[in-house]
Amino acid sequence: MKVTGLAIVPPPAAADLPRVTPELLASVLARYSRSNEGIGKIMEKVDLANPDASIDRILKFVDYGHASIGGLTGGLAIALDDVSMWLAYKIFEIAQMADGQESSTRYITMEATNLPTPAELGIPADLAPRWTALMAQSFAAYHAEYDRLDRAALADPSLVRLPPDAKPAVITRLRKNYALDRARYFIPLATRTNLGLVQSSRMWAATVKQLDSLPMPEAQAAAQLIRNELLKSSPRLMRHSVAEKSYQAQAEQELAASLQLGLARLSIQPLADEVWVKVDNDSPPWLREEQTMAEALRHRTNRYGYQGKATRRMRVSFAWNNMAIAELRDLNRHRTGHRYTPLIQAGFYLPPEIKHAAHQSLLEEQAALTRELMTRGSAAYVYSLLLGAQTPFEHSTQADKFIYEAELRTGMGAHFRYAEHLSAALREFLRAVPTARDWVVEGTAEPE
Repeated sequence: MKVTGLAIVPPPAAADLPRVTPELLASVLARYSRSNEGIGKIMEKVDLANPDASIDRILKFVDYGHASIGGLTGGLAIALDDVSMWLAYKIFEIAQMADGQESSTRYITMEATNLPTPAELGIPADLAPRWTALMAQSFAAYHAEYDRLDRAALADPSLVRLPPDAKPAVITRLRKNYALDRARYFIPLATRTNLGLVQSSRMWAATVKQLDSLPMPEAQAAAQLIRNELLKSSPRLMRHSVAEKSYQAQAEQELAASLQLGLARLSIQPLADEVWVKVDNDSPPWLREEQTMAEALRHRTNRYGYQGKATRRMRVSFAWNNMAIAELRDLNRHRTGHRYTPLIQAGFYLPPEIKHAAHQSLLEEQAALTRELMTRGSAAYVYSLLLGAQTPFEHSTQADKFIYEAELRTGMGAHFRYAEHLSAALREFLRAVPTARDWVVEGTAEPE
């Protein structure tokens, strides 16, 4: 694992702007909020050649808590190389106010060599050989199915949905995507990936504190590396990023709940689709919403258009019983509201093109190792999961965000399984809010 901080400096065209460190920026803006002098006068008192002295002088005067000042540091960029897919998922779950990207599964190495060591992940030493063998078998299954599906699509192009007049290069790309999108359920959640995030010092401190409070050695190692990197640009504010009792207590309780539920529901049989949608449109009597759905939605030219108060004030909770981790990783990145999953294996999803029976022994061994780790109370059970593991997943947000997500995940280029899940949720939403039906655009996941 490697963590790198990226410094953001003014471009040449803005060379006349004062160059301030993130903490100096935060302290100046904090002082600005406690003064009527204007920003120019405050900057005149700042010694840009000695920013630390200026920071200390301002922070001594301004009696703000570190969190409110940390939020003023601007975007601090961190890149994390070679972390497991689980850690990338967890960081996106924690850092709900971050902007970030993760390497696509289409561009990372799909080999057993692209895994952390069992010791790095906290796999019990006596189970390490068994885990290593399982990971190798999982990658072998991925490659076997990828090659088989690629050959099938080459022999029968009708298997792949192609746009009209597609050029040879596009046909090849979509054929490869067709194979990968179906074989990917054998990819281990422990596979290494990369991610980069940009967020303020305040949010980084909360993220690192929570990572440091988790029982997984990988999370704690990442917390230390991120902290060390951010201490270079935000040393005062990142001091508040160590493990803390309330975070640790909640992590322990969530792990215990996941172990109990996971052992009760562990299965390799695919779960039938179930979806749950709850819409709450209640409001105080002195602020009743009079706007119609048509007025809230009809002015948009696409899903990025601004929606009215009728949807922005409407609460929506939606959940699936059987979200495969392959889909969970992306749906988890929709940042608004609250997302929750116990991250268990209540079933195992494979698309219709792949038969469970052909991989029975692999799936049985994978479930057996997961059960053994869970029985021991090991948080490392997450690293025995493959992307086909199905887990309950809940997301609570507002209707405007839900509508955006439903239109995005059923729209052009959407993965076929995203489209199935979001179409089902959208149907339930429209049953509850039928007046939105004419203004919400459900896509057909056509290729791009």
